Amino acid sequence: MTPFVAELIGTALLITLGCGVVANVVLEKTKGNGGGWIVITTAWAFAVFVGVVVAGPYSGAHINPAVTIGLALAGLFDWASVPMYILAQLLGAMIGAAVVWIMYIDHFNATKDKVLKLAVFSTIPNIRNFGSNLVSEIVGTFVLVFTVLFFTDASMLATEEVIGLGSLGALPVALLVWVIGLSLGGTTGYAINPARDLGPRLVHALFPIKEKGGSDWAYSWVPIVGPVLGASVAAGLFLLLSV
Repeated sequence: MTPFVAELIGTALLITLGCGVVANVVLEKTKGNGGGWIVITTAWAFAVFVGVVVAGPYSGAHINPAVTIGLALAGLFDWASVPMYILAQLLGAMIGAAVVWIMYIDHFNATKDKVLKLAVFSTIPNIRNFGSNLVSEIVGTFVLVFTVLFFTDASMLATEEVIGLGSLGALPVALLVWVIGLSLGGTTGYAINPARDLGPRLVHALFPIKEKGGSDWAYSWVPIVGPVLGASVAAGLFLLLSV
């Protein structure tokens, strides 16, 4: 298991379970239809738990380009490895989204609402205001990365341990993602992860989903730029406080 494979598999598991719960809650004729926000945020939290458990020992379990960039900006991760990690995360996210489409294909076909079909794959703001939506993604990702940085003690760099979400332990990071979703996710659906949104959005655009509508590329930059900015602010403040 190389770091590339670990990030790919960890992210694929994250998205399979994360997008899977959205499909279960919003698509027609599923057992979980109408389950609500608590069901979605809980499953996303434990989807992170699963991804961290699998990838943690081999890659540190970033499973999120914003985490990778934040750690690199804070001097806790080698910039040379950043492109490889992000590629693995994006491919893993696409694989996970493809699995969800295959598994729920009958329910996609039974659902008429095009927005609900897109919601399985990508985040959609409840009130479209690019400025406010961007702030939401910045704040949510800031909380994620800032917390990770303070759990990731610099002394760990003297060991063979790889740095990432796995540095917190699988359960604490799941609880962290859960509270972000419950407290800060009500505006945009809390992507807080560029690969989580872009990979599945690409699958939505490329795959033959019945009566799917558009992939809302006009909004797609928000869940990419917002998390990167949030991670950057978190890394900058971490370095300032560490002086």
